[in-house]
Amino acid sequence: MFDGDNNCVLCGASAYEKKYYFNNDFSRLPSQVKDTLQIICVEFTEKCGGTFFISFNEDGELSLVTDAEQADAMYDEIGAELEIKNLQVTQRQLFEEITLFYKVVFLGEEIE
Repeated sequence: MFDGDNNCVLCGASAYEKKYYFNNDFSRLPSQVKDTLQIICVEFTEKCGGTFFISFNEDGELSLVTDAEQADAMYDEIGAELEIKNLQVTQRQLFEEITLFYKVVFLGEEIE
């Protein structure tokens, strides 16, 4: 699945729909990784509201993206940005491994 910016979405969650999405193109990831991604996405939207997605751009760079509906007065924009920074630190190794997986499996890059 690709978003409007032609990024490949790995997974995401919506506080509005109370749903979690996982792109089945990534089904080869270990179950523990998939479970961790679900926890990250769902907890993010429960804390901050809005929507949250983990995706890759065309160069294979991982992005953590959050957004909210304009009329959503409950969305914590500052808290969301702080939570993204926290995830980038606490989940760094996981995100590096998933990025490597994406680059090898989807972009066909060789591991040195």
